[in-house]
Amino acid sequence: MSIGSTFQYREYLFSVPTHLPLNALRVFEAAARHLSFRQAAEELNVTPAAVSQQIKSLEDLLDVKLFHRLHRGLALTEAGQAGLDPLRDGFAQLQEGVRLLRGAEDRSGLNVWMAPSFASRWLLPRLDSFIEAHPHIELWINASEELIDSESSRLDFNEELMLAEGIDVGVRFGRGHYPGCRVDKLMQADVTPVCSPRLLARTDKPLDKPEDLAHHVLLHDGTPYEGRPGWDSWFDAAGVTGVDTQRGVHFNSLQLALAAASDGQGVALSIRQLAEDDIEAGLLVMPFDEVVETERSYYIISREDTANKPPVVAFREWALDCVT
Repeated sequence: MSIGSTFQYREYLFSVPTHLPLNALRVFEAAARHLSFRQAAEELNVTPAAVSQQIKSLEDLLDVKLFHRLHRGLALTEAGQAGLDPLRDGFAQLQEGVRLLRGAEDRSGLNVWMAPSFASRWLLPRLDSFIEAHPHIELWINASEELIDSESSRLDFNEELMLAEGIDVGVRFGRGHYPGCRVDKLMQADVTPVCSPRLLARTDKPLDKPEDLAHHVLLHDGTPYEGRPGWDSWFDAAGVTGVDTQRGVHFNSLQLALAAASDGQGVALSIRQLAEDDIEAGLLVMPFDEVVETERSYYIISREDTANKPPVVAFREWALDCVT
C-alpha cells in the first residue's frame, strides 16, 4: 500500500459509521500489540478462535486485510500498521473519558458558608474528621463577612440569597427563621468571659467574682453581626453595675480578641462554643460560673430543593454528630 493509500486508510478508518464494532477493534488492537491471536485471547479472556473470528469480521467490514498469517505467527499488513497507533490513542482517550466520567460522579463539590469566627474557632479544629470520612467531597469554605447581617446593611439569609451566592450549606448564628430553607439547630450559643490561666493566678488583681472585672482590661470582639455578645448585656445578666463596659481594647475579629486573652492581655467575652477548644487545651479558662444563654443559636441551613443531596446530608450529619 502506498503512502497515499495509507493516509486514505487512516481517514477511512475514522470516518466509518458509528455501528463499527468497538469490540472487534479492541480485539484487533490486542492482537496487533502481541502479534498473536493466542496472547490476545488470554488478555481478553476469550478463545483464540473468537479472536480469529472477530479479526475476520473486521477485515470483511473494512474490506482490507489487517494481518499476514505466517507459519510462526502474525505480521501486520501496511493497512494494519497504519491503523494501530491511532486506535491505541483512541482507546486511551476512551479510557480517560470513562475515568473522568466516573470521577465526576464520585467527586462532589460542596460550597459551605459561615462566619470567619465560626470557621476558624469551630470548623477548622474538626475539619480533618470530615475529610477523612468523605474524601470524595470537594469542599469550598467561604469564611467571609460579606453576608453577615449588620446594623447598617442587613441581608436576609434565605433561599434566594443562597441560590444567588451558590451556597449549598450555611452555618448561621441567628434565630432560625430562613424562608425557603431547611433549618437544623446545631447548638445553643452561650456567652462567658475567658482569660489566660496566668491572669487568673495573679494576686495583685484578683479575678474571683464578676465585679473584679472593673480592674482588668476588657477585650472586645467588634465583628458587626446581629446579636453579637457585648460586655454591657453580660454585666446586666450577671447583675453587675458600675463597670464601664466600653473601655479596653476593641478588635474587629473574635480571633484577635481570643489571641490577646490567651496572651494575658485582658479578659475577652466569647461565645463559649467558639473558645472551648482553647479551654480544653488549657490556653484559656472561664474565671466565673456565670454563663449567659443568648437568644440565638447556630443553625445549619440548606435550600429545600437541595437539602437531600448526598454532600449536603453528609455535612449536616457530620456537624450534628460533632456536638452530640
